Amino acid sequence: MKILAVTMLLLLCASVICFAGSEPQQPADASKTPADATKPATDAAKTSASMGGPQIKPAELEQPAVGTKAPEFSLPSQEGKPVSLDQFHGKWVVLYFYPKDFTSGCTVEAHNFQRDLEKYKQKDAVIVGVSVDTVDSHKGFCTKEGLDFKLLSDSDHTVSEKYGSIMDYQGQKFASRNTFLIDPSGVIRKVYVKVKPAAHSEEVLADLQQLQTTE
Repeated sequence: MKILAVTMLLLLCASVICFAGSEPQQPADASKTPADATKPATDAAKTSASMGGPQIKPAELEQPAVGTKAPEFSLPSQEGKPVSLDQFHGKWVVLYFYPKDFTSGCTVEAHNFQRDLEKYKQKDAVIVGVSVDTVDSHKGFCTKEGLDFKLLSDSDHTVSEKYGSIMDYQGQKFASRNTFLIDPSGVIRKVYVKVKPAAHSEEVLADLQQLQTTE
């Protein structure tokens, strides 16, 4: 009986061992959830999108060079009447581009040109401002700030582009703060890029004086 009991015990142990050995093994990454499995691909997609998305960069435009003829234009003023460059033939023209009516820097710049307007008239020079604002905006700006010179509406920014004076900001186009000093024959004599509004009018007056003295 003892021998039979031992034999049966051995057979039982062998069957248990055999069953345990035949249990399928889980793969090493079976503990990962479906979300974990797709995470690297999702992260890679996000990275690709963030690196491949559109990036706004300022346009690298060249301004017309000193010594060349100033590009012609005809734009409506704050009065709604067309103003062209050839209307000022025989006079010096300070053609200044600025971003937007009623903003602080543009207001300072306009105030200073207005302050010095009589000095420009004495030098047979006219002030002409250009931005992409509407005629109505220019009219309101001139009325509010007491401006007596022409502000032209370049709403489709064609002229600003001709003068290499256009920029993109938050998906919108604005004129860059550049100025062109044009002589009575229509030739560009001085180009000012990214001007500082507070001191700009005095700077232009000084250069105008020098140019007129040396002629």
